[in-house]
Parts: sequence; structure tokens; C-alpha cells
Amino acid sequence: MRIDVKKNILASNNSLAATNRERLEKHGVCMVNLMASPGAGKTSVIMRAIEGAAGDPAMAVIEGDIASEIDSLAIEAMDIPALQINTGGSCHLTAAMIGSALDHLDLEALDLVIIENVGNLVCPAEFDLGETSRVMISSIAEGHDKPYKYPLMFREVEAVLINKVDLAPYCDFDMRQFRKVVGELNPKATIIEMSCTEGQGVEEWNHWLAGTAAPVK
Repeated sequence: MRIDVKKNILASNNSLAATNRERLEKHGVCMVNLMASPGAGKTSVIMRAIEGAAGDPAMAVIEGDIASEIDSLAIEAMDIPALQINTGGSCHLTAAMIGSALDHLDLEALDLVIIENVGNLVCPAEFDLGETSRVMISSIAEGHDKPYKYPLMFREVEAVLINKVDLAPYCDFDMRQFRKVVGELNPKATIIEMSCTEGQGVEEWNHWLAGTAAPVK
């Protein structure tokens, strides 16, 4: 007899994700699920978004990590509500975890919630959290072959941020090939080349984020 555990887990998660989505829509809040491998620059990308927003849209951040509070403390230092979720070993966040985090946020005072998912290119793409949009970060240092290796991740997002482009002269990264494969996997995805350290693409990223949040209100 076969027991399809994965199917049952996803069905339960999807039900909770729908509840999260309805809750956010009721309060007019957009939620963006930011996914990437470890070291791609998720926290830096969020910090650039906070700086660019300057309070409009009003945002909060949910930080997902296996352990530690380093990232959430960095966000709190910018006077932004930040909630830390430590999964204790799990490679992704779940809708139940996000639902619990939303209990601790004043949704009436917010326009946008950014989730920094656990650093992983596999599991997070499979779990609906109730988000409005999904964003994938792929850094130059990781190589241009990531879309080949993790196609589901690239198919499931509305935007792909190619981070750390300032490292391009020092890395064997074929931008044309990367864009070609992403375009084949997900023709509708917005692709933004950016460098959080030098500011390239940051304005475009902030514009995309503001445009994603604006229609919700």
C-alpha cells in the first residue's frame, strides 16, 4: 500500500495558506515571499527596499532561518517590525508558521510584509505561504546554471533578482545564457540586475515592489 505523505502535507499547508491570503486581503496587505540560496543577499535586498520605501509602503519583515536572530535584529535596527522564525532544522517556512507570525503584526498599519524564506532552492518553491508574489534572488557568484538545476523555483516566481552584478568581472557568469533560460522557463518574470553594495538596480527593485503592493489597497 502506498501512502502519499507529501500530497497530504501540501494539501494541509495549502488550506492554511488560503486562510493567510484571505486575512491579508481583508486588511489590504501585500505579502512577498523572497527565496534564494544561502548567501545570495536576501537580507541586503530587503534592507535596500526598506531604505527606498522610507515608510511608504509601510512594511514589516518575517525572517526565516534554521537558527539565530542575526537578520531580524538587523531589520529591527532600521525601525521596521521584524519577526524571527527559527525552524530548528526545517529547510523551508510553512503557511502555519506564517499564520502564527501574522498574529503578532498590526496588519491595519501595514501595506507590505516581506518574508525572507530559509536559504534553499528546493523546498520553499513547493510551499504556498499565502503570499501575493514570489521573488527569487540568484547571485552572480552562484553561476549561471541555477535555472537548469532548479527549474521549479524559477517557474514559480514573478521576479528574478540577479544580485551582486558588481562581481561579474571576477566570475564566470554568462548573463545572456542565464536570461535566456529564465525566459524559457518563465517568460512573464521580471528580471532585475542589481548590486546592493553599489546601488545598481535598487531603484528598479523598489519600483517593482511598490507597484506590487500598491494595487492591494
